[in-house]
Amino acid sequence: MPIGPRGIPAISEEDAEKISSVVMKRQLALSLRVASVFIVLLFGLPLMNFYAPQVANMPVLGFTLTWLVLGVLVFPTSVLLSYYFVRTSDSIEDELAREVGSEARAGKGGTE
Repeated sequence: MPIGPRGIPAISEEDAEKISSVVMKRQLALSLRVASVFIVLLFGLPLMNFYAPQVANMPVLGFTLTWLVLGVLVFPTSVLLSYYFVRTSDSIEDELAREVGSEARAGKGGTE
């Protein structure tokens, strides 16, 4: 198997498309999971205010629970979800790169 730039085994365009498709599918699933958590939190607060106002108005650290979530917890939650998404997305790409590299090395070793 020919070696491409930076010592990375060159792959066919067909294989590159397959790999790209796998990466996109896995990252789409990850995106949907992260977005669903964020949406549940985002829409859960108004629903809690409507259906459980006694809980929403409960004092926590000098704030009502609603204001604590809106004013303090939204930003750290967004940062944590973003961090999780980026780390997991990178690990998906790294895992596939390792698989492709090991398959290429196995193919290269068999032809010599």
